[in-house]
Amino acid sequence: MVNTKTNYARAINDEIMEKLSLENRYAFLNTNMASILKPEEMKFLTEVQDFCLNFEKENNITHGVDEDIYDWIGAFGKKGYICRAHKFEEIDVNNDPFGLTAELMRALAICYFEPQLLMMFGATILSINPLMDHHDNVPVRLDALKDLVTGNSPGCILITEPERGSDATHQLTTCVPQGDGSFILNGEKIFNTNAPKSKWAVAYASAEQNNSGKMAQFLIDTSWEGWKCERVYIPWAPKLHIGKEYLTNLRIPSDYVLGGVGKGRDHLFEGLVPERIMIATQNICEAWTSIAFASIYANMRQQFNQPVMKFQGVSMLLSELWARTSTLFYGLLKFCEDYDALKEKHGGTIPPNIARALVATASQFKYTCSDLSKNVCYEAANLMGGAGLCDNTLMHDLLNISRIQEIVGGSRQIQLYIMSGALSSIFRNL
Repeated sequence: MVNTKTNYARAINDEIMEKLSLENRYAFLNTNMASILKPEEMKFLTEVQDFCLNFEKENNITHGVDEDIYDWIGAFGKKGYICRAHKFEEIDVNNDPFGLTAELMRALAICYFEPQLLMMFGATILSINPLMDHHDNVPVRLDALKDLVTGNSPGCILITEPERGSDATHQLTTCVPQGDGSFILNGEKIFNTNAPKSKWAVAYASAEQNNSGKMAQFLIDTSWEGWKCERVYIPWAPKLHIGKEYLTNLRIPSDYVLGGVGKGRDHLFEGLVPERIMIATQNICEAWTSIAFASIYANMRQQFNQPVMKFQGVSMLLSELWARTSTLFYGLLKFCEDYDALKEKHGGTIPPNIARALVATASQFKYTCSDLSKNVCYEAANLMGGAGLCDNTLMHDLLNISRIQEIVGGSRQIQLYIMSGALSSIFRNL
């Protein structure tokens, strides 16, 4: 909770710091969730919370700047807390519960514990999903999948390029087919969370530059010759290792080809709905976490001989943030529950026509939840005054991470572009 491993001064007194403990913040969350969640959802949420509480205590976690969150993934992976999007029977994991609703519960608990850890897990999930969809029972792919799910290694996904940004389909990275089913990759990727720490990467390239119809998808072992990764330091997420990759005559054996030439674009787009919902999930969790901090602090902090919560400017703004977060959470929870029910109804796979119809909805949630996080985290930190900006609590992490959420997973403008296209499509069908 408190950064005790540096020489920086404390800005918050002991009484308030004790009240801001992870246990109390969880209690705040659970009081809100009691009237929202189903019993089985609440049960899983508290299960992950209990693990986080014990992990923090047993390992003397202070959430200081010098702690390496990548050291923690093994413990979370063994409990199945890196990803609950799938059951993972293929690798003998058998998660229960699983699905987007379980992901939402898992994310809530972990965000309250360490928001940068949640973002790191989110990037790993982006490499897990395509492996889950396209392992085809190939042993090396299943081995990679198990490594990622059980926490043997974080994972990363290589889509963005220095000269392409949000234009994900016009790749400059090339893949040249070889006669034995293998490929040779050449190109550069950037802004790939976890890449400098990852054993496994999922990458996209094209047999012809700028031709989306000739894209392909690959699994990369980062120990191979031809892989070079440098860290891109983003001050707003200092604990995350974000990479710029140089792929130089990197040979991909045939067993590591997840989707050959012509299949890459379809594989890329099939993952957009769960990807953007998971980003929206992280955003709503950041908002809830910041509200917990600000609410507890505002009721404890004395100013002009009374708690700052007594001032209308504080109480009414905090109430507004709480209302906006609660109502949007309701909507996201309903989407997750309906999505899980659809997958179960259709044997574990969303039919393509339904998946296409959900693309705009996923963009709506990604857009609105990232905007919510940006505003709620800022206002909550502001309500805490100087205490919301220093490193005594996780508020500075929440504030900083929320600054980049509108860019991650497709910028704000891309989401609006998708939504405007959906509106035009509705009109054409009138």
